Amino acid sequence: MALWDNPDVELLYEINGLAKDAPTWADRVMEYIGEYGIAAGLVVLALWAWWGVTRKRESREEALGGFAGLIWAPVAALIALAVNIPIRGLVERPRPFLEHKSVEPLVAGKTDFSFVSDHATLTMAIAVGIFMVQRKPGLVAIALALLEGFCRVYMGVHYPTDVIGGLALGTAVALLLAPVAMWALTPVVRGAARNARLEALLWAGAAAAVGAAGSRAVGRRSREEPRRTGDRDLAA
Repeated sequence: MALWDNPDVELLYEINGLAKDAPTWADRVMEYIGEYGIAAGLVVLALWAWWGVTRKRESREEALGGFAGLIWAPVAALIALAVNIPIRGLVERPRPFLEHKSVEPLVAGKTDFSFVSDHATLTMAIAVGIFMVQRKPGLVAIALALLEGFCRVYMGVHYPTDVIGGLALGTAVALLLAPVAMWALTPVVRGAARNARLEALLWAGAAAAVGAAGSRAVGRRSREEPRRTGDRDLAA
């Protein structure tokens, strides 16, 4: 156990200790966020990034590359999880609450190995994929992935180094395999854009933005028209 002692375990106790001192409702909130909430937030951020890409229709190739990048984000997460399978089997690190009885897990039934964290791996791979497409939603996504790591330690189901390893693995897969992925996915997206129905879906955000801009322009004209009419009446 010497390999995993000292700072790692001490930090585990400090973060998981927050759960012991917190009210029950706060623990339930953290449990929900750590298990489901952040994943749902990443979906929303991916839609935000998609919206931003669709508004680049004037630069068609850049937009198609953005669509391919958004496809790559979840694919990268799945590949990272697959890479993690042999890593977990090789390290065979037990969950912290199995070796440290004072650690209280908020989620029961976690009996698989601890290193590295699947949740941290998954969320960071998706977050980095989003970041490569759109910076603002990507930065928010990376912040959520870091929060996911904190939640896993808070919940007592991972050591801090499990989380760090997962964040590093997700980042490495998303970045290192991105050139090959984009080379393969961009032609697929370009071909899909030739289909009328798929093209309408890809550019739906641009159509909505144009419609909203048109509505605002009509509203401005309708407000300005009475003023112009009044000016003419005064001139007469």
